[in-house]
Amino acid sequence: MTEGNAGSTRRRLAQELAVVAGFEDPRAPLEQYHTPPDLAAHIVHVSDLQGDVEDRTVVDLGCGTGMLALGAALRGPDRVVGVDVDPAPLSTARENERRVAARTDVSWVRADATRAPLCPDDPVTVLMNPPFGAQSGNEGADRAFLETAVDIADVSYSVHNAGSEAFVESFADDEGGEVTHAFAAEFDLPRQFDHHEDESRSIDTEVFRIEWR
Repeated sequence: MTEGNAGSTRRRLAQELAVVAGFEDPRAPLEQYHTPPDLAAHIVHVSDLQGDVEDRTVVDLGCGTGMLALGAALRGPDRVVGVDVDPAPLSTARENERRVAARTDVSWVRADATRAPLCPDDPVTVLMNPPFGAQSGNEGADRAFLETAVDIADVSYSVHNAGSEAFVESFADDEGGEVTHAFAAEFDLPRQFDHHEDESRSIDTEVFRIEWR
Protein backbone atom coordinates (compact mmCIF):
# COMPACT_ATOMS: atom_id res chain seq x y z
CA MET A 1 0.00 0.00 0.00
CA THR A 2 1.40 3.36 -1.01
CA GLU A 3 1.64 6.26 1.42
CA GLY A 4 -1.16 8.07 -0.43
CA ASN A 5 -3.47 5.03 -0.33
CA ALA A 6 -2.67 4.47 3.33
CA GLY A 7 -3.57 8.06 4.16
CA SER A 8 -6.80 7.78 2.20
CA THR A 9 -7.75 4.56 3.97
CA ARG A 10 -7.06 6.10 7.37
CA ARG A 11 -9.09 9.21 6.56
CA ARG A 12 -12.00 7.09 5.38
CA LEU A 13 -11.95 5.15 8.63
CA ALA A 14 -11.93 8.41 10.62
CA GLN A 15 -14.96 9.57 8.65
CA GLU A 16 -16.80 6.33 9.43
CA LEU A 17 -15.99 6.77 13.13
CA ALA A 18 -17.18 10.38 13.19
CA VAL A 19 -20.73 9.13 13.94
CA VAL A 20 -19.62 7.53 17.23
CA ALA A 21 -21.28 9.43 20.07
CA GLY A 22 -19.31 10.29 23.20
CA PHE A 23 -20.14 10.26 26.89
CA GLU A 24 -23.48 11.78 27.89
CA ASP A 25 -22.41 12.23 31.52
CA PRO A 26 -18.63 11.68 31.74
CA ARG A 27 -17.16 10.79 35.13
CA ALA A 28 -13.98 12.60 36.10
CA PRO A 29 -12.68 9.89 38.49
CA LEU A 30 -12.71 7.44 35.58
CA GLU A 31 -11.09 9.99 33.25
CA GLN A 32 -13.78 9.41 30.66
CA TYR A 33 -12.75 11.24 27.51
CA HIS A 34 -14.03 10.64 23.99
CA THR A 35 -11.19 9.24 21.88
CA PRO A 36 -10.95 11.47 18.78
CA PRO A 37 -11.93 9.64 15.56
CA ASP A 38 -8.67 10.67 13.85
CA LEU A 39 -6.59 9.17 16.65
CA ALA A 40 -8.67 5.98 16.77
CA ALA A 41 -8.40 5.62 13.00
CA HIS A 42 -4.63 6.05 13.19
CA ILE A 43 -4.26 3.37 15.86
CA VAL A 44 -6.56 0.90 14.10
CA HIS A 45 -4.92 1.56 10.74
CA VAL A 46 -1.42 0.93 12.09
CA SER A 47 -2.57 -2.24 13.85
CA ASP A 48 -4.19 -3.46 10.63
CA LEU A 49 -1.02 -2.79 8.63
CA GLN A 50 0.97 -4.77 11.22
CA GLY A 51 -1.32 -7.78 10.83
CA ASP A 52 -2.78 -7.31 14.30
CA VAL A 53 -6.48 -7.25 13.30
CA GLU A 54 -7.27 -9.92 10.71
CA ASP A 55 -7.91 -13.43 12.10
CA ARG A 56 -7.64 -12.12 15.66
CA THR A 57 -9.71 -11.21 18.66
CA VAL A 58 -9.46 -7.48 19.34
CA VAL A 59 -10.15 -6.30 22.89
CA ASP A 60 -10.78 -2.66 23.80
CA LEU A 61 -10.01 -2.26 27.51
CA GLY A 62 -11.91 0.63 29.08
CA CYS A 63 -13.85 0.94 25.85
CA GLY A 64 -16.13 3.79 26.92
CA THR A 65 -18.57 4.42 24.09
CA GLY A 66 -16.69 2.05 21.81
CA MET A 67 -14.49 4.16 19.54
CA LEU A 68 -11.49 1.81 19.27
CA ALA A 69 -13.59 -1.36 19.38
CA LEU A 70 -15.77 -0.13 16.54
CA GLY A 71 -12.79 1.04 14.54
CA ALA A 72 -11.39 -2.48 14.74
CA ALA A 73 -14.78 -4.00 13.91
CA LEU A 74 -14.82 -2.03 10.66
CA ARG A 75 -11.68 -3.90 9.61
CA GLY A 76 -13.19 -7.38 9.94
CA PRO A 77 -11.36 -9.23 12.74
CA ASP A 78 -12.66 -12.60 13.94
CA ARG A 79 -14.10 -11.09 17.11
CA VAL A 80 -14.22 -7.79 19.01
CA VAL A 81 -14.77 -7.34 22.73
CA GLY A 82 -15.30 -4.01 24.50
CA VAL A 83 -14.82 -3.96 28.28
CA ASP A 84 -15.90 -1.13 30.59
CA VAL A 85 -16.93 -0.87 34.24
CA ASP A 86 -19.54 1.84 33.63
CA PRO A 87 -22.89 0.66 32.18
CA ALA A 88 -23.92 4.05 30.80
CA PRO A 89 -21.23 4.34 28.10
CA LEU A 90 -21.70 0.66 27.26
CA SER A 91 -25.31 1.45 26.42
CA THR A 92 -24.11 4.25 24.15
CA ALA A 93 -21.56 1.87 22.63
CA ARG A 94 -24.34 -0.51 21.59
CA GLU A 95 -26.14 2.39 19.90
CA ASN A 96 -22.88 3.39 18.23
CA GLU A 97 -22.45 -0.14 16.91
CA ARG A 98 -25.74 0.23 15.03
CA ARG A 99 -24.67 3.65 13.71
CA VAL A 100 -21.36 2.37 12.40
CA ALA A 101 -22.75 -0.86 10.88
CA ALA A 102 -19.48 -2.69 11.42
CA ARG A 103 -18.57 -5.91 9.62
CA THR A 104 -17.89 -7.73 12.89
CA ASP A 105 -20.27 -7.91 15.86
CA VAL A 106 -18.94 -6.55 19.15
CA SER A 107 -19.44 -8.20 22.55
CA TRP A 108 -19.86 -5.48 25.18
CA VAL A 109 -18.78 -6.66 28.62
CA ARG A 110 -19.41 -4.77 31.86
CA ALA A 111 -16.35 -5.45 34.00
CA ASP A 112 -13.32 -3.79 35.55
CA ALA A 113 -10.85 -3.60 32.67
CA THR A 114 -7.99 -4.13 35.11
CA ARG A 115 -9.55 -7.48 36.06
CA ALA A 116 -11.05 -8.42 32.71
CA PRO A 117 -12.83 -11.82 32.87
CA LEU A 118 -11.37 -12.96 29.57
CA CYS A 119 -9.43 -16.11 28.70
CA PRO A 120 -9.31 -16.12 24.90
CA ASP A 121 -7.60 -19.00 23.13
CA ASP A 122 -6.94 -17.30 19.80
CA PRO A 123 -4.40 -14.50 19.20
CA VAL A 124 -5.45 -11.28 20.94
CA THR A 125 -4.74 -7.66 20.14
CA VAL A 126 -5.56 -5.08 22.82
CA LEU A 127 -6.38 -1.54 21.75
CA MET A 128 -6.84 0.89 24.62
CA ASN A 129 -6.90 4.49 25.66
CA PRO A 130 -6.46 3.96 29.40
CA PRO A 131 -6.80 6.61 32.11
CA PHE A 132 -3.56 8.56 32.30
CA GLY A 133 -3.69 8.63 36.09
CA ALA A 134 -4.09 12.40 36.14
CA GLN A 135 -6.82 12.45 38.80
CA SER A 136 -5.89 12.40 42.48
CA GLY A 137 -6.18 8.87 43.79
CA ASN A 138 -5.98 7.45 40.28
CA GLU A 139 -2.21 7.51 39.90
CA GLY A 140 -0.79 4.54 38.04
CA ALA A 141 -4.07 3.73 36.34
CA ASP A 142 -2.38 3.14 32.99
CA ARG A 143 -0.04 0.61 34.62
CA ALA A 144 -3.03 -1.47 35.77
CA PHE A 145 -4.37 -1.54 32.21
CA LEU A 146 -0.98 -2.63 30.88
CA GLU A 147 -0.93 -5.42 33.46
CA THR A 148 -4.17 -6.72 32.01
CA ALA A 149 -2.70 -6.57 28.52
CA VAL A 150 0.19 -8.73 29.73
CA ASP A 151 -2.29 -11.37 30.87
CA ILE A 152 -4.52 -11.57 27.79
CA ALA A 153 -2.74 -10.11 24.76
CA ASP A 154 -0.09 -11.09 22.26
CA VAL A 155 0.22 -7.46 21.24
CA SER A 156 -1.21 -4.20 22.56
CA TYR A 157 -1.59 -0.59 21.47
CA SER A 158 -2.05 1.98 24.20
CA VAL A 159 -2.27 5.77 24.49
CA HIS A 160 -0.27 7.53 27.22
CA ASN A 161 0.74 11.03 28.24
CA ALA A 162 3.69 12.44 26.35
CA GLY A 163 6.90 11.62 28.19
CA SER A 164 5.80 8.08 29.08
CA GLU A 165 8.33 6.29 26.89
CA ALA A 166 10.76 5.39 29.67
CA PHE A 167 7.95 4.06 31.88
CA VAL A 168 6.32 2.01 29.13
CA GLU A 169 9.59 0.54 27.89
CA SER A 170 10.68 -0.33 31.44
CA PHE A 171 7.34 -1.95 32.18
CA ALA A 172 7.46 -3.95 28.96
CA ASP A 173 11.01 -5.13 29.68
CA ASP A 174 10.05 -6.24 33.18
CA GLU A 175 7.18 -8.31 31.76
CA GLY A 176 9.15 -9.88 28.92
CA GLY A 177 7.59 -7.62 26.30
CA GLU A 178 9.07 -5.30 23.71
CA VAL A 179 8.00 -1.89 22.45
CA THR A 180 8.20 -2.23 18.67
CA HIS A 181 6.55 1.00 17.53
CA ALA A 182 5.86 4.40 19.07
CA PHE A 183 4.36 7.53 17.61
CA ALA A 184 3.23 10.91 18.88
CA ALA A 185 -0.39 12.03 18.58
CA GLU A 186 -2.47 15.01 19.62
CA PHE A 187 -5.52 14.41 21.82
CA ASP A 188 -8.21 17.07 21.64
CA LEU A 189 -10.02 17.58 24.95
CA PRO A 190 -13.30 19.53 25.09
CA ARG A 191 -14.31 21.29 28.30
CA GLN A 192 -16.42 18.75 30.17
CA PHE A 193 -15.39 18.86 33.83
CA ASP A 194 -15.43 21.69 36.40
CA HIS A 195 -11.64 21.70 36.71
CA HIS A 196 -11.26 22.46 32.98
CA GLU A 197 -10.55 26.14 32.35
CA ASP A 198 -10.48 26.20 28.54
CA GLU A 199 -13.35 25.40 26.18
CA SER A 200 -11.03 22.95 24.50
CA ARG A 201 -7.36 22.15 24.45
CA SER A 202 -5.00 19.73 22.82
CA ILE A 203 -2.60 17.56 24.78
CA ASP A 204 0.41 15.66 23.51
CA THR A 205 0.20 11.90 23.79
CA GLU A 206 2.19 8.87 22.69
CA VAL A 207 0.96 5.56 21.33
CA PHE A 208 2.96 2.38 21.91
CA ARG A 209 2.79 -1.02 20.24
CA ILE A 210 4.06 -3.75 22.54
CA GLU A 211 4.61 -7.41 21.70
CA TRP A 212 4.05 -9.49 24.83
CA ARG A 213 4.84 -13.01 23.65
